[in-house]
Amino acid sequence: MSGKDISKDVLKAVKTKTGKSVTEKDIHKLASNVKPATMQSEEQLRQLIKQVASLVNVPVSEQTMNEIVKAVKGSKLNPNNMEALMKMMTGKK
Repeated sequence: MSGKDISKDVLKAVKTKTGKSVTEKDIHKLASNVKPATMQSEEQLRQLIKQVASLVNVPVSEQTMNEIVKAVKGSKLNPNNMEALMKMMTGKK
């Protein structure tokens, strides 16, 4: 899967799940600040969730945020493998 395919898949997933359109530039800007440590730090992960929610203008409850944090931290994904994370988020195998 190439980077372009991932970008298009992420944009499509965001639009499908939120009904909001975001640009590839928006996604790249946000993703450029995500490091493997972001997925390991609860504080950084919560900040990322808030940034994504703000980008698509969708409120995220504390309960939902807790569930997302738990799912990400509980997943066995290698935080250095962002492609695997994108596949998980877009539902691709």
